[in-house]
Amino acid sequence: MLVREMRRTTLVLAALCVALIPLCAAASAAASSLCDTMRNELAAGGGPDSGLLVVEAESGNVVCGKDAETARPLASNMKLFTTSTALSRFGTDYRIQTRLLRDGRIDSHGVLHGSLYLVGGGDPALGVPAFYNRYHGGLGTNLLLLKRQVRQAGIKRVTGRLYADDTIFDRLRGVAYSHYGLTGEIGPLSGLDFDSGYTTPSATAFASDPAKVAAATLVRALRGAGVRITRTIALGKAPQGAKKVGVLLSPTLNRIVDFADVNSYNFFAEMLIKLLGASFGGGGTTAAGATVVEQFAQSLGTGVHAVDGSGLTRGNRASPQQVVTLLRAMQSQPVGEQFIQDLALAGEEGTVADRMHGTAAYGRCRTKTGTINSVSNLSGYCFNTDGKVMIFSILMAGVTDLELAHLEQDRIAGAVAAY
Repeated sequence: MLVREMRRTTLVLAALCVALIPLCAAASAAASSLCDTMRNELAAGGGPDSGLLVVEAESGNVVCGKDAETARPLASNMKLFTTSTALSRFGTDYRIQTRLLRDGRIDSHGVLHGSLYLVGGGDPALGVPAFYNRYHGGLGTNLLLLKRQVRQAGIKRVTGRLYADDTIFDRLRGVAYSHYGLTGEIGPLSGLDFDSGYTTPSATAFASDPAKVAAATLVRALRGAGVRITRTIALGKAPQGAKKVGVLLSPTLNRIVDFADVNSYNFFAEMLIKLLGASFGGGGTTAAGATVVEQFAQSLGTGVHAVDGSGLTRGNRASPQQVVTLLRAMQSQPVGEQFIQDLALAGEEGTVADRMHGTAAYGRCRTKTGTINSVSNLSGYCFNTDGKVMIFSILMAGVTDLELAHLEQDRIAGAVAAY
């Protein structure tokens, strides 16, 4: 009896499979046609050296691929690796400290017989409201709040001076792209940075030493609050045993990452990679942070050749396969949801606010752009109306017409969102 039933079941399944052959063939043909269209759009926008990979997030099944295993310049897609590492290693609620310390003693008249030390913690958002309200949408750490903490500590006069301690980072102001010097595309990097490296809140010019600008700004604020202290400031490391006067906490790391990814803000990304090096690597250098980023990528089963944090340097390289593997792996990480939400929403935010209108990607894809000379990239997640999550990476390495590259990328993203 059992054998007879098994034979009957087998015959039914066989008949069902035969009946479904036309449907399966049609679906396969449609998928093949869609992939051919994507490949043609890829070539039209970025030339024959470009690569593409589209997968279903849950299964990992490949919908379309073209030279997906060849590494190419990442441009600002590098920020995907930098910010995913930062969120995972620090946590979304982590806040960076900027401390004000003192040596010497405070007498009964409020005189500090010693000096103050403004100790940078690598906070990329440190500044004054006049700057960050205008340029960062209100995202910032207000240096001026320290004057109240000085008064609360009972200090009315300082016999010494204010020292700026930026030693958490090295003093290389740029990245490999600019031979580690200043460039107009990114403010000077410092362990005690201020107003994204600008000399004034009006952002007219970059400072040669942001730590000194921060210290001079605090001295003016203290004097304005009635604390007598010399205007002379200097660089100097806080001595062992220096006592706390005050502390500032940055916005949460999640908010910093959101601003960096949505707006593709190079300065924040470069500060974060140095902070990764200082906290988890061999020191507060870009190279040390790049090693931390590479190690994190390897821990997720993917890889990247990291040179800086923002992607300005052409040597930052990965393949579409490696980018997609990172994005897919991040879904299951504790910070995965926040990481995805920190990417720009197509048609509505940041670098893609004016893109993908009129396509299925509008309002349904979270993306990261990337642009340097002859390179234009777009990678991210699409959340389809039927509940499917799609992941894609488009790395165009031979771009001659940026507007055309964006047009073809947007068409591909629209097709991914409609799949």
